[in-house]
Amino acid sequence: MRRSAVLYLALLLSAASTYAQDKTYATQIAKHRQQYKQEFIEDKRSPLKADDTANLRFFSPDGRYQVKAKVILTPEAEPFDMPTVSGKTKKYRQYGWLTFKINDTAVRLQVFQSLKLIEDPKYKDHLFVPFTDGTTYTETYGGGRYLDLSLLDISNGFIELDFNKCYNPWCAYASGYSCPIPPVENRMPVSIRAGEMNYAGAAEH
Repeated sequence: MRRSAVLYLALLLSAASTYAQDKTYATQIAKHRQQYKQEFIEDKRSPLKADDTANLRFFSPDGRYQVKAKVILTPEAEPFDMPTVSGKTKKYRQYGWLTFKINDTAVRLQVFQSLKLIEDPKYKDHLFVPFTDGTTYTETYGGGRYLDLSLLDISNGFIELDFNKCYNPWCAYASGYSCPIPPVENRMPVSIRAGEMNYAGAAEH
């Protein structure tokens, strides 16, 4: 009987710890999203005004979409022109591949560096991952979503991907922007129900 009580107490403490961790993580994501909305308001080029940010929608925070990926570098990769929805192109180079498992599925994504941004000291460590997944065109924007990473976050050949922080390109809200189109290789064979969803307001196209 005493053994059962100890086991029950251990399970109770474990559940309480998990709940506390989930609550803390949800708070962190809420702060991240508040900052994300604020950046629309502060940026003069932004397609959204303060009132429009009320129409931004997100999946509920879900720790299952926070994964560790192995970074496979491709230093021999040549610069190339990445197409955008406006018809223009932007210069990028493939920095490497990210390999990981999510929803019990093995996935790999290309990660890129913008040749323009690496000339800016503020963004010299920036890495860019454009992708589509099983929610594209239904629950999320048809042009795919983006995830920003940093070279500084790579540790021992691995980097954390948090899809709860993935976001829509500005083309999801208005025309007139040159948003990179995710390459075929970055079409994920799973549904990523995390991060930003379809915009609930009227897009200006």
